[in-house]
Amino acid sequence: MTTAPMATPPLPGGSAWRRFWARGRWWKALLAVVGYLGLYELAGFLLGRAFGDRVGDDIFASPTTVLFGLGAPLIIGAVILVVFVWTSGLARPVFARQTASRRWWMWIAVALVVIPIVLQLIGTDYGVYAAGVVPMSFFVGLFIGFTEEILYRGVVVTVLRETGHREWTVAVVSSAVFGLSHSVNIFTGQAPLIVGLTVLIAFGFGMMMYLTMRVTGSIIWPMIIHALTDPTTFLVSGGVDEAVRSPHNPFLDAAAPFNIILIPAALIAVALLDRRSVNGKTRGDGQGPVSR
Repeated sequence: MTTAPMATPPLPGGSAWRRFWARGRWWKALLAVVGYLGLYELAGFLLGRAFGDRVGDDIFASPTTVLFGLGAPLIIGAVILVVFVWTSGLARPVFARQTASRRWWMWIAVALVVIPIVLQLIGTDYGVYAAGVVPMSFFVGLFIGFTEEILYRGVVVTVLRETGHREWTVAVVSSAVFGLSHSVNIFTGQAPLIVGLTVLIAFGFGMMMYLTMRVTGSIIWPMIIHALTDPTTFLVSGGVDEAVRSPHNPFLDAAAPFNIILIPAALIAVALLDRRSVNGKTRGDGQGPVSR
């Protein structure tokens, strides 16, 4: 059975800028990521110079430190991405209904990311934080989910699909780019082993987000799940990319293995993904009729 196109292609015509992004090339996906990360880091640097006195060593010391230490660059990043997808013509395919084939096993990916969110929501000791820190963390989480999903599962996936790659290539490359973007942590002084593990976990998480987008048919659901994943993780550990700080309890102990589980789960998903291109003209995956 032939599938419909994955997403509505970018509208041709218009400015040279729109025509540039309407023609899919793999390197344009990387260009978008590098360009965004460069602007994001620049925004963080300038905000640090302007408001650095409001942020100490502990980002989660107060709502203000969370906002200026973590949220402000993300808010600027969100504005940049909205302007980018709107002016480039990518907004339509990024937010279009996903019409790719869907398999029952893809719902396992959703479970693997939702279960630890629930466990951490229950197990976190919110009393250790000052008033306002927790709601501010979830507010900032909205921008994390929005920016990272619109960039990696939105822009990168759309551009790769327009290039004509098979869907498993789109899934692997977009997840790998997402994972490798976390390698910049090495410049903050993190040990190479920790950075490497973070990249692998991010790759696994990226694959789960891709599968979530595909099985739910919308990029909105990965945005929501991602927006909950990061703040629940931060509040458990007491920081960004920090070890668990909260006292152990059954809920947090049960949530802990899920990060590592994401890695083999992603590899299994790669093996199970179909080989169709976005236009449905290449061979099927041999797994019978697709579901809509």
